[in-house]
Formats: sequence, C-alpha cells, structure tokens
Amino acid sequence: MSGKHSKNNKQRRIVEEEEIPRVFRKDNNENRRTDRKSKKKRNTGLKIFSRIVITLVIILAILLASIFWFVNNKLGKMQKVKINEAELGISNQIDENLSGYRNIAIFGVDSRSDDYGVGNRSDCIMIASINNKTKEIKLISVYRDTYVQIEGHGLDKITHAYSYGEAPLAIKTLNKNLDLNIKEFVTVNFDSVSEAVDKLGGVQLSITSEETKYINGYIDEVSKVTGKSSKHITQAGTYTVDGVQAVAYSRIRYTAGGDYKRTERMRTVIEAMFSKLKTRNLAQINSFADSILPQVYTNISLGDILSLAPDMAKYKVSNSIGWPYDTKGKTMDRWYGIPVTLESNVIQLHKEAFGENDYTPSQNVKSISQSIINKTGYTK
Repeated sequence: MSGKHSKNNKQRRIVEEEEIPRVFRKDNNENRRTDRKSKKKRNTGLKIFSRIVITLVIILAILLASIFWFVNNKLGKMQKVKINEAELGISNQIDENLSGYRNIAIFGVDSRSDDYGVGNRSDCIMIASINNKTKEIKLISVYRDTYVQIEGHGLDKITHAYSYGEAPLAIKTLNKNLDLNIKEFVTVNFDSVSEAVDKLGGVQLSITSEETKYINGYIDEVSKVTGKSSKHITQAGTYTVDGVQAVAYSRIRYTAGGDYKRTERMRTVIEAMFSKLKTRNLAQINSFADSILPQVYTNISLGDILSLAPDMAKYKVSNSIGWPYDTKGKTMDRWYGIPVTLESNVIQLHKEAFGENDYTPSQNVKSISQSIINKTGYTK
C-alpha cells in the first residue's frame, strides 16, 4: 500500500508542475535571473574590453603619427633632388649581379657655401657599399685624380665629373668606369663636416709625427673658411679633435702616400664619426640632425632612409678600400693618376668588395681601359 501511495503522490506532483506555467516555476525563475546577471556581466566586460582596445588604438595612432611627423620634419630639412635612374649608366646585368648591395656615392665638394651645383669639383669621392644581408659597410675611396672616361668630356680626372654635370654625371662616371649600380648619393661640403664633428663632441684620431708637419697649415686654412678658431697640434699622439682639426687632418696630402693616404684619412674620419654617432643618446642625435641635415644634398627619399633605421645598430664599417689599387702618375696637360690597367683594377675591386672571384668586366670597361692604354702607353 505504501508503495502505491508514494507512486500516486509523485504522479500528482508531475501533473501539478505541468499545469503551472513555466515562467512561474521557482527553479526556472532563479535560473533565468542567474542567466541575466551572467549575460549582463559578460556585456559589461566586453564593453570595458572594447573601450580599452579603442583607447590603445588611439594612443598607438597618435604615437605613430608623432613619430612620423618628427622623422619627416627632421629629414625634410635635407636638400633633396630627383635624378633619372635611366641616365646613370647602369646595365641590367650589373644591376642584377650587385642586387645584394646598396651602393651610395658620397661626394665632398670644395664649395665653401651651400652651393652644390655645376662648377664644384668633388674633392672627396667615396662609395658606401652596404651588404644588405650582413649589414656590413665597406667604404671605397676613389682617388680624385684618377684618369677615367667622362661622358661628353673624354678622358679626364674623375674629380671633374661633378664639376661638369653635378651628381648625375659623377654617378654615371663611377658606374661606367667601375661596373657599379649606384643610384643614390649624398653631397656635403667642408663646413658641414666640421659642424658634424663638433656636434658629436669631437672624434678621436691618432696623428703621426709626419702629419704634424702639415696639419697646422690646414687648420689655419679651414679656420678661415669656417670662421672657427682651433688649436694647433704640435706633437704626435691620440687626440679628441674638433671639427676644424678633423677636416684639416683629412685634407693632408703631402706625406708619404700622397693623395692615396689622404683618402685613407678621409675614411678614418668618417668611420670615427659613425662610431661616435652610434653612442649618442636621443637628445644628442636630435641636435645633430637639426644642425647637419639642412647641409646635406641628396636624392635619397624619406622612405629609403626609414628602411635603414630598424637595423641601424647592426651596421658596422668592416673594411676600407682605396681605388684604384695600381696606378702610375703621368703629366700630360696636367698630372693624372693612371689606373694600370682600368680593367685589372675593376676585376680586383669586384673581388674584394663584392666577393666576385671570377669577375669579367663589361665590354664598356674593357673599351675604356684600352683607350687609356692607347693614350698613355701604360700597361703595367
């Protein structure tokens, strides 16, 4: 009996529950209230998260815009010029061979003002060859008196190419005579180099006793040009030199080695400046940029400069090269440094600078080399 009664009670409860509307059932109401609270919390959490994300996006956008404005403002101070790459004498084959390198021409003109145009000889000719993979930089100095072919002017000193046709002709002359793919350049004058060294707080140079015989005359000359006074250096030693002294050091050409040693000094000063700049803090770099960039004449775009920035700390000067390797002086209408021969010097350059051990010069280089031999008679 008791079992039957218990079963009947259970059945009545089920029937009663079925007759009560779902919304009025106690357990269902509690579940719905719990669900609403949980959903409300989730919605509140999502709103808070969304606000945080939006805030961070706005902050990031402002930060990126500020950085872009800052960099654009700095680099916008440079004197930029556009040149037609099609007129730079680069063959497709050479461009492909050297695709792993970014070769940038650096010209130091003998202008004493902000004039970088026709009529200014490139007293300093250098190529910064950047290995895109290893980030190594090789500085290649080209001797200013080197006898080469300048389009429209025949065989002449390479220093005259800039004077005849500014950077485009100077770049084309390098490309045609050395089998290079230079598309970019930077031009500075003596004043800007002196200013740059001073902004870096000077650079350290080791000066020999032979160099002390000549450096003070150059110090006096550079002081007159720049309007800055500087002390004489009277004995050999290692010094932290100022801008005037650094430029004077780089211009010495009457010691053993002549102009070849002079170009080595120029590379030494640039390497010292590069090393010093990498140690400067942001405020010092900012001050450096404000002073120097307005004195830089270049065709390198903002985007190209920014592309170098992420790996700046990885770049290092690994080697310095003086070109041509083998020369012989000859006085014709004036004194020239004759590459002996142009072809063999180009072969050696491509081996040392670009690792091309079995390099065959272009037909253009072979032709110019033969023209130099015909004119000078120098074959070795």
